[in-house]
Amino acid sequence: MTAVLFDYPKSAAFGRVLPKNKIYEHGSPSTAVKDLFVRQVERITWQYKLAPETINLSSTRAVPEIQIFHIYLRTGELKEDVLRCIDQEIHFPIIFELHYEDQVKSIAAYKRPNETDSSKWVLSGYFETSWLSSGTQRTPLPIVLDLEVLYARLLSPLQPFQSRAGEGLEAFVARMELIRYRQRELEKCKSRLRKEKQFNRKVEINAELRALKQELKNLRSLAGVTP
Repeated sequence: MTAVLFDYPKSAAFGRVLPKNKIYEHGSPSTAVKDLFVRQVERITWQYKLAPETINLSSTRAVPEIQIFHIYLRTGELKEDVLRCIDQEIHFPIIFELHYEDQVKSIAAYKRPNETDSSKWVLSGYFETSWLSSGTQRTPLPIVLDLEVLYARLLSPLQPFQSRAGEGLEAFVARMELIRYRQRELEKCKSRLRKEKQFNRKVEINAELRALKQELKNLRSLAGVTP
């Protein structure tokens, strides 16, 4: 997908620094995660609040608001543990913008309410754009009817593949997660093949590889089947 930066409306500006100690108080992160905050994060700004009262779009149960956080980095690296710690404590979907020197990238997990406990949220893995120049021209927010559709449109440029016709956001993210999982299986299978000495086992592993490659091809296809 083409990486873009969105131009959030001034009416949604929030612009409050989020102290790290506030995250520690509510999230109780491990010592290792606190160390990541100290070493990798300069500051966190709660930059925009996309809500019915700020951008005149109706909310839904799944997406009552969308928060935009800017994270200014000490280095060009940020472990996902830091993002997950913040996501677990803010009970709204979040789009993060990472800023380092003169570069910026967007990163987010798909976040939805837990079906059995509405006080908890379920997170997917994280998806991100490539690094862009901080001077990149920003794109206006898409014209949509509610915040749930807007959330899907904000996540779309972060995804490595396009959605299929009629594929909802949750189904699309589930497919992306399965692609990641199968890709990891494929790499493990290749590693096993390199180490295997027995011919018969090599034949079996090669058959596994072919099956995994075919499944990945199907998963990545917009039609859902191999062309």
